[in-house]
Amino acid sequence: MEIKTELIDELLKDYQKPEDIIGENGLLKRFVKAVLERALNAELTHHLGYEKHDPAGNNSGNSRNGTSGKTVKGEFGQLELEVPRDRASTFEPQILPKHQTRFTGFDDKSISMYARGMTTRDIEGHLKEIYGVEVSPALVSQVTEAVNEEVKRWQSRALEPIYGIVYLDALYVKMRHEGRVENRAVYVAIGVDLEGQKDVLGLWASANEGAKFWLSVLTDLKNRGVKDMLIVCVDGLKGFPQAIEAVFPLAQVQLCIVHLVRASLNYVSWKERKQVAADLKPIYRAATAVEAEMNLDQFIATWGHKYKAIGKLWKENWERVIPFFEFPEEVRKVIYTTNAVEALHRGLRKIIKNRGSFPSEEAALKLLYLALQNISAKWEMVQHFKQALNQFEVLWGDRIRAAQRGAAA
Repeated sequence: MEIKTELIDELLKDYQKPEDIIGENGLLKRFVKAVLERALNAELTHHLGYEKHDPAGNNSGNSRNGTSGKTVKGEFGQLELEVPRDRASTFEPQILPKHQTRFTGFDDKSISMYARGMTTRDIEGHLKEIYGVEVSPALVSQVTEAVNEEVKRWQSRALEPIYGIVYLDALYVKMRHEGRVENRAVYVAIGVDLEGQKDVLGLWASANEGAKFWLSVLTDLKNRGVKDMLIVCVDGLKGFPQAIEAVFPLAQVQLCIVHLVRASLNYVSWKERKQVAADLKPIYRAATAVEAEMNLDQFIATWGHKYKAIGKLWKENWERVIPFFEFPEEVRKVIYTTNAVEALHRGLRKIIKNRGSFPSEEAALKLLYLALQNISAKWEMVQHFKQALNQFEVLWGDRIRAAQRGAAA
């Protein structure tokens, strides 16, 4: 609705300085107050069915009954309003419902600041400084508590029947559990659907990262509608591949090459790490699995006498190292590294670094959920995924169609 310039000119006729507009008692605040009170009176008129002082209201059974004061908080600061009443107490305002003392935008601002890592006391100070609104940390906590139900719905939502790639990893977060603060593992699953779009499938917390708990995570994903995963990229956790195959027996498990290289370098002295890392590169940068195995043998011949454990590590996991060699070079990085989930972890750690620990698991998952909503909003289609999908169709086209048929049935 266009506001007439004559009205604006009339409102601004005494304007001299910015405070006259945006100050504590400036025009904007007074204008909001006037509009809200006008709207509340219009609502009451509609409710009663007659205008103020209209004889039609005589003996109607209900009438105006003065006003009551109400303080509301919003981006304009604190506002004192006069809310009209009716004698029968049946009037229910719509623009500002009974018992509501904050505008939705105010709550959204609080949640947005909380999602970016600000503590409740940080938010309290920010709102006072910017808007002149007095709020307590308890009120901010109350506002963010509303997110808990949203987290539960998100955590139990239905998922796609099939994912081209799933990345599984965990990060550690300090939280209070059974009376003491612990470093607890928060399990994260990122799925890439057949459109090449990434999505965080869920967050789960446990005392530590283990294959047994991952089994329960995978079972939860299956119960929420996932029928198949083509490739699952994981770190080198013992028993992890077996946990995956117990729930999704057809899934191709790919060990994360980055994790494997890091695990290898743990055996190496600082002085030789750079050279060992360079000598490992020809293994995973080879053109074929056969060439990669030859390069691994060459690495063992060079370093085996000094770092026998590295060669053993690669040999024991070889069948789960080489699946990515079936794909063209430009899509291999999409498959052989959990960088996608590690990038998410970096973003989450930036958000939680302001907190020494969380008072509960629920509080930790609430903030992580809000943070990942902001992070994932910037995600784009996975690079080179179309080429990968063409390969998936050749290798597992029957599985893709079976999962899609099962979902449609």
